[in-house]
Amino acid sequence: MIVTEGLTTGSAKQQGISELQDFSPSPALDVSCLLCHLLNCDKTYLLMHHKDPLSPEQAAWFCDSVEKRKSGLPVAYITNHKEFYGYDFYVTPAVLIPKPDTEILVENAVASITEAAETFGKNKVLNICDMCSGSGCIGISVYLALLESGFSKEFFPNFTFVDISPEALQITKYNANHLIPKPISNLRFVQSNLFENVTQRFDFVLTNPPYVPAAMVDELLTDGRREPRLALDGDNNPACVSKNGTMEKSSDGLGLIKKELPQMFSCIDPWGQFLMETGEYNAEETAILAEKCGFKNVSILRDLEGQKRVVTGRR
Repeated sequence: MIVTEGLTTGSAKQQGISELQDFSPSPALDVSCLLCHLLNCDKTYLLMHHKDPLSPEQAAWFCDSVEKRKSGLPVAYITNHKEFYGYDFYVTPAVLIPKPDTEILVENAVASITEAAETFGKNKVLNICDMCSGSGCIGISVYLALLESGFSKEFFPNFTFVDISPEALQITKYNANHLIPKPISNLRFVQSNLFENVTQRFDFVLTNPPYVPAAMVDELLTDGRREPRLALDGDNNPACVSKNGTMEKSSDGLGLIKKELPQMFSCIDPWGQFLMETGEYNAEETAILAEKCGFKNVSILRDLEGQKRVVTGRR
């Protein structure tokens, strides 16, 4: 238990690391992130001000946060913040915590959308869908990157964010409202089981669907990851259930993807493109499924660690 009396930045760090030693694979990083959030500072400030006292309120928050981390709650859920692609996203246990591996999808989406805009010129405003949006980190990061690149505001793409979870969609809306400069007139938010309630067609579909095999999800959640099963499990997932109540039986994490790809093919305009994150263990099978649905130029992109991560193809 942390001794709060006379607690300074430095002693809080030392005691916090000691408390988390047997509960976290990265106790020093966790404690630094908690203190930086608490004090609204960077790690250099912590080193320079290690003798600064914490107020009783600050000490209480820090102790409570360390206890939450000991219970397995990720730091991002404690602070409600996670950086992704250089932007600060609000997160809760209702959505996945954005991962650096997903940034490869954003980078390639920005490049492909820019290329498409140059091809079509002023003849078309592109329509982009972020399917299974969660925190909105993919679509919002693409939006902001295009905006910062000087993309024509007159012909700026329309973005539609879709998620089956109303709680997740609220997080998407929150991040869009707080990160995208006002005024905003080209955003839509749709609660839907994949494309069931989506009525329009798209030039690009960006998606990070649940793709983890059910057995692996159990291992992840037992390991203290504490992220929503709905956003992880690609097999035993409510989104896998069709309108007639049947569910595709699967154990490889591809149950939802098998349902999503045919719907996506029907919703993408000719020459349109999809970019889908999937696991290194099922990327090749996902690519084969995409080709069977009719997609052309299907390829697999590798993440920062060289793992097969994103499947992409054209209509």
